[in-house]
Amino acid sequence: MGLETAFAAFGLPGEPGSEEFWAAAGAPASVPADEDADGDDGSGGSDGGGWVTLFLWRGSPAAIVFESWSDNVPLRRWGVTDCWYAEVRMPARLRVTYQFVAGGTAYADPLNPAGAGGDRSMAATPDAPAQPHWPVIGADDVLPVPRTRIRWASERLGGRRTVRVHPAGGGGPVVLLLDGDDWLYLHPAMTAFDSAVAEGEMPPVTLVFLPTRDREAEFGCRPQLWEAVRDELLPLVAESGVPADPGRLVIAGQSLGALSAVYAALEFPDLVSRVACQSASLWWAPDAVKAADPLGGPAGGTIAARLREARPDLSGLRIAFDVGEHETRMLPHCEAVETLAERAGATVRVSRSASGHDRAGWRHALVRDVAWALG
Repeated sequence: MGLETAFAAFGLPGEPGSEEFWAAAGAPASVPADEDADGDDGSGGSDGGGWVTLFLWRGSPAAIVFESWSDNVPLRRWGVTDCWYAEVRMPARLRVTYQFVAGGTAYADPLNPAGAGGDRSMAATPDAPAQPHWPVIGADDVLPVPRTRIRWASERLGGRRTVRVHPAGGGGPVVLLLDGDDWLYLHPAMTAFDSAVAEGEMPPVTLVFLPTRDREAEFGCRPQLWEAVRDELLPLVAESGVPADPGRLVIAGQSLGALSAVYAALEFPDLVSRVACQSASLWWAPDAVKAADPLGGPAGGTIAARLREARPDLSGLRIAFDVGEHETRMLPHCEAVETLAERAGATVRVSRSASGHDRAGWRHALVRDVAWALG
């Protein structure tokens, strides 16, 4: 595929680098790939299918850094112009977070209206499913934050943190969002849940955005976090003045946070009976964290071993598992725990998102699976 043909195929007129060209340039654009497509493929994507996506950057040498799924992709320069570009081979059904890194500094894509925080953007192949309720937010936009905040000085966890609380639709069952700052400042979860409640897709809920100080320490399979949530945080929520029902609690987590949520469901069944987890780090075991290949251990890690050995009765648990369909090495770990949880009596929902290990994919599953967990 010649370069001029490639640029024309993406709907861009004029000579690359010209004012006409930049006036028409926008968010990454995709065309169907074929076996002869000359795309930069950091991912080892499948041959003869998927998409070639054009990324553009104006000015200086830079590289595209993806949140997951692909290695970094250096941009090429068009002649002696200010146009830098990459044609990236992408598989079918992919939504991904990315940023440009130039001169050691990370930037959102100035041509892309879909931001994810101040220095990230999101791109999706044309066949990626829609994500209702999540508005397009620019990298420079300031996201709304809940007015109610709780100053939590935890004796069990140490340190102080600010926990935001939002009554979507007037408030109801508590939805505890782990890694809460991600859902406040990178992705507008408050707006998305408000929309889902307004559309009748879930009952009113009370969102509790729990920030994390040390993810590895707090989200390993340890009891301290959940003792602190039970004995310290939930009483503060009940005293906050925001309508909330801590007795109907949903835990929502991603990656290590999702691992911790599953652990809580096993070890604190009186507290946690509804879980929505995305891309859970179910490979986790104490000796795997520092291993050269953390995902190379037994399928399902510590959680699967616990389910096999203890054979708990999970008949009171309602748990949704979602993982990116492009997270190929995560899938065996998730599948092992999904199967064992269902055998133990849990009501299980299993889905696969059009993403890698990426918040851009997690956010649709977050809203959908919290609604399902509430029944």
